[in-house]
Amino acid sequence: MAWAAALAGCSPHLILDFSASINPLGPPPSAIAAIQAHLGDLRHYPDPSYADLRRAIAAFHHLSPDWILPGNGAAELLTWAARDLATLDTVRLLTPAFGDYLRALRAFGANVEKIPLAVDRLTVARLTMDGALEQAIPMPLSPRPHSGWLLNSPHNPTGTLLSRETIRALLDESPLVVLDEAFMDFLPPEAQSQTSLLAWVEQYPNLVIVRSLTKFYSLPGLRLGYAIAHPDRLQRWQQWRDPWSVNSLAAAAAIAALTDTAFQQRTWSWLPPARQQLFDGLAALPGLHPLPGAANYLLVQTDRSATDLQTHLLQQHQILIRHCTSFPELGDRFFRVAVRTKAENQRLLEALANAVKAG
Repeated sequence: MAWAAALAGCSPHLILDFSASINPLGPPPSAIAAIQAHLGDLRHYPDPSYADLRRAIAAFHHLSPDWILPGNGAAELLTWAARDLATLDTVRLLTPAFGDYLRALRAFGANVEKIPLAVDRLTVARLTMDGALEQAIPMPLSPRPHSGWLLNSPHNPTGTLLSRETIRALLDESPLVVLDEAFMDFLPPEAQSQTSLLAWVEQYPNLVIVRSLTKFYSLPGLRLGYAIAHPDRLQRWQQWRDPWSVNSLAAAAAIAALTDTAFQQRTWSWLPPARQQLFDGLAALPGLHPLPGAANYLLVQTDRSATDLQTHLLQQHQILIRHCTSFPELGDRFFRVAVRTKAENQRLLEALANAVKAG
C-alpha cells in the first residue's frame, strides 16, 4: 500500500484496494469487542495448547479438537505441510499457484512438478460458477505412489472449484494431499457441504486441509489460520514450531467470529450479487475477459498491459488492482480484483471504462 500510495500521490488510506481479497464487510464487531475485552491478557503468555481456540474451531466443524491445529496464518501451516511434502519423491502443484506454495516447498528442498492449467479466454466458456476446474486440467491426473499434491479450492487465482471426485482419486493413491481451502468460507453452507473435503478428513489420514480465518472475517493483520488433519500429524507439526505462534488477541477474535452467525449470513448474502455485478460490468468492457469464479475475487484477461492498467488506475483514480506478473504462467495480460461493495465495484468499473476509453 505504501508503494501504491507513492505512485498515486496520496495517503495509503485514500487508496481503494481491490488487490487483496479481503471481506469488505468486516472485521465483525464481535471480533473487535473480543479483542478489547482481552487486552488484559497481553500480560500473560498464551496457552500453548490453545485449548479454547481448538475447541471453538472443532465445534464449528463438528470435529474433535485433536484434529485441529491453529497457526500464525495459513502461511505457517503451509510451511509445515511443505516440510512433510518435501519428504516425498515429488510434489505436484497446479499452476498458476499462490506464490507462497513455492516459497514453502523450496525452503525444504522439495522436488516440485508443475501441472499447468489452461487459463485463457478460450477456456472461459468451459469454466462455470459451480466449478469445473477439472475441465481445464490436463487429464487424466495420474496418481503416483510416491508423489504428494498441494492443491487449493477455490483455486487462486482463477476462483474456480476443484471437484471432490478429482481429489478422491489422488487420495486413494498418493501418500499426502494438502488442500488449501482458504477461501472456502465464502461459499454458503450448502455449497461448502458439496465442495469442501472436511467430511473426508477422518476417513483419509493422508489428507490435510488448511483454512484461513483472516480473509472471510477481514482480520489479515492478526494472522490466524488452522489445519485439520490426523492428530498424529498435527502433534508432529506442534513439535516442529515455536510454542506460541498465535497471539492472545487473535485467538479471542477467532473464537468470537466463529460464533457470529449474523456476520456470516450477511457475507453470504452480499457476495453473489456483488460478484455478479462486477463480473457483468467487466465483461461489458472492450478488451476485458473475466473468468467466472466461486470466491470473492475474479481473474480477468486483458488485451492490454495489466501493469500499465494498474498504473493508470492508481494515478488517475487512486484504485489498486493486482496485476498477475507474479504468476509466471499468466504474465502481463491478466489482473485479479477482489469483490467489494456494490458502490466500490461501480467505482472500479467506471475507472476501468475511463482507462479503456483512454487507450
